[in-house]
Amino acid sequence: MEWPSHVGLKNAEIKTMNQSTKKTVEFRDLGNMDYQEAWTYQEKLFEAIVTQKIQNRNLPEDQQVITPSYLLFVEHPHVYTLGKSGKPEHLLLDDKGLLSHQATYYKINRGGDITYHGPGQLVGYPILDLDHFFTDIHRYLRYLEEAIILTLAEYGVPAGRIDGLTGVWLDHDTLKNPRKICALGVKSSRWVTMHGFAFNLNVDLSYFGHIVPCGIDDKAVTSLHLELGRQVDVQEVKEKVKKHLAALFEMNLIEA
Repeated sequence: MEWPSHVGLKNAEIKTMNQSTKKTVEFRDLGNMDYQEAWTYQEKLFEAIVTQKIQNRNLPEDQQVITPSYLLFVEHPHVYTLGKSGKPEHLLLDDKGLLSHQATYYKINRGGDITYHGPGQLVGYPILDLDHFFTDIHRYLRYLEEAIILTLAEYGVPAGRIDGLTGVWLDHDTLKNPRKICALGVKSSRWVTMHGFAFNLNVDLSYFGHIVPCGIDDKAVTSLHLELGRQVDVQEVKEKVKKHLAALFEMNLIEA
């Protein structure tokens, strides 16, 4: 990423510009990408930011490099991922079963239990230096949820949270038939984030039948196309989610 030149600017102008630059987030749509490839890509960006933050600690303030932030959107082929606190038995398929469903399986370094990613799902990976925004993981998770809740409201679908559970839910208030439509799982180190959210848009929910989703066996999973009774325009949803994330985090979102 190329940052604006400071040449010819007064100190006050530089300070103001730096505050704006720190909240610049580069958006990259990775399209359809294998999970391992996307994970490696995330790790590369994540580690570069963490490394630069460590180097900055040994530099005078006027020589420190402003660390970048990224927002990645991607769609994965069928894959199950197990978080650090998850139980392997929550995957109900053996190797032969995974092969027959053309699915892969990874134990990964995010929080949470097991989840599914696949076609028709919008996966978002914010790789943010939270030192540029706020250093509060709880607030960070709530903002991710809120972006999805606001997006669903634009489709006339009421959504919200359930106490003690992450993610975005339908029928969250009455709990008569609570259904998760978006799962969250993140990693953070030195206030740099990776992994993120999985928003079901046009998803084949039968794949969730082969796991105990997020370790929760008494609540259902849903997809926006089922709630609306029609297929969803994925690009349209992407623009809405981006809009709400940019507003909530007060980020300057730029296209790669």
